[in-house]
Amino acid sequence: MRKLLLLLAAFAMLAVTGAVSAATTATVTITKSGYVPSTPKINQGDSVQFVNSDTVAHQVVFKTMTGISCAPNPFVLQPGQSGTCAFQSAGSTTFSDPNAKGNTFRGTVTVNGVAEALTLATSMHSVVYGGHTTLSGVLSSHKVGENVDVFALGCGTNGAVKVTTVQTTTNGAFSASVQPLLNTSYTVKVKNTTSPAVPVTVRPRLHLGKTAAHHFAPRVFASTTFAGKYTSFQRYTGSRWVYVRSALLRTNSTGVLPTVITTAAFKSGVRTGVRVRAVVGQAQVGSCYRAGISNSIRS
Repeated sequence: MRKLLLLLAAFAMLAVTGAVSAATTATVTITKSGYVPSTPKINQGDSVQFVNSDTVAHQVVFKTMTGISCAPNPFVLQPGQSGTCAFQSAGSTTFSDPNAKGNTFRGTVTVNGVAEALTLATSMHSVVYGGHTTLSGVLSSHKVGENVDVFALGCGTNGAVKVTTVQTTTNGAFSASVQPLLNTSYTVKVKNTTSPAVPVTVRPRLHLGKTAAHHFAPRVFASTTFAGKYTSFQRYTGSRWVYVRSALLRTNSTGVLPTVITTAAFKSGVRTGVRVRAVVGQAQVGSCYRAGISNSIRS
């Protein structure tokens, strides 16, 4: 048991040592003749460890301390002592020992910026024509007041177009309300950073009305005409919807642009009082819409 405990303790020590080493991405050794290396390169958020291998104390002074935190503070290292500085801002900064002569006790830390990232999600992945969905996400830098451009790539179009611009708020969050006219893929962009695409599908809006006893008039609202396509008239049996007949969509009229209204008129012998509806199937609406389903009414 004692050997097992010693073995576990050794593994724990190795784990801690590994964690400390992983946190230090570059090491600068202070020798009698200067810094080795004198130009370390790290990534934003990483650290540089300074190790004094000389026989005298050395001080490390940075030209600017913006985004830099060091321990010990003040950063004076005795022979054999080490200290670490963490860098939170991208860019380059010089360091030196004010008590040592010569350019060998001068160096530069280059901190590479971490690429920003944008998340994007939608409140509704499918909407009925005329409906809205809310796009939302977060900028990884969490900056407030950054412009977020929203782009839409509509089905069958050649390229994405900018539909709106919003700004990031608390913690870099943003949101935008959009109204797709047909199946659309959305992205957002902040400067040179672009989010993954988020698709939103659209169903034509169908309204089924009754003009007289056993006479029905479905209307289809979309940004394109469905003249020449068919709507399926269905009745409800109490457990499922069953096909009754098809009707050819013929007449077009213009709603509020860019809406196009396609209509049909037909007669059905379905007995009075039965729940009925109209459907425009996927084969009829094509690839730029999802199948549409109307309201249900009593025959």
